[in-house]
Amino acid sequence: MEEQPKSLTLAEAQKRVDAWINTTGVRYFSELTNMAILTEEVGEVARLISRTYGEQSFKESDRDKDLGDELADVLWVLICLANQTGVDLTAALEKNFEKKNSRDKDRHIENKKLK
Repeated sequence: MEEQPKSLTLAEAQKRVDAWINTTGVRYFSELTNMAILTEEVGEVARLISRTYGEQSFKESDRDKDLGDELADVLWVLICLANQTGVDLTAALEKNFEKKNSRDKDRHIENKKLK
């Protein structure tokens, strides 16, 4: 029987990224640099999605790209930005759920385009 990977909470992910950055990574890049890196990583996800699910054909250099790995790159840099700006992603996500559950509770259900 295959063993399931251990679940990783957002708080644990933030701690592990911080530990890696402060040892192996030496230090955080500046917030502005990380924002540029985040944009670059999102672009890599977009390129892979457009080639996998859209009409664009693959370039040889993109054939071995893995969507999970590319999404993890985005998450990594997002966690870096959260860490260096003092954002608790668990609290922020919980607050975002509350916002969506109150603001959008009927919006999508009543959207005729989604039926």
